[in-house]
Amino acid sequence: MAAGAKRRQAGWRYRGNVALRTLAGTAGAYLVAALAAAMLARTLPMSRVEAVTSATIIAYLAAPAVTIWAFLARGPWRALAGVALVAGLLALGAWIAGPPA
Repeated sequence: MAAGAKRRQAGWRYRGNVALRTLAGTAGAYLVAALAAAMLARTLPMSRVEAVTSATIIAYLAAPAVTIWAFLARGPWRALAGVALVAGLLALGAWIAGPPA
């Protein structure tokens, strides 16, 4: 009986682990990509149209990198912390860059 309870508990722990990583990999990737596009569009030294286009292309490359990181991190909380750290730095960079010129 105790082994079955342990197995059930481990099953829920594993499902929670996968759920947190999936959340970090999907919502986190969207958040990081949006913030990267916002920051880069404001800081790239080119015309507005070219900066927005380049920033969007680079942001599309950042999204799968975040998803891969979410599943490569040592634990689910470390994955969330890594995504939150990157998102925070990008938000700070976009805020420091100021409004679009």
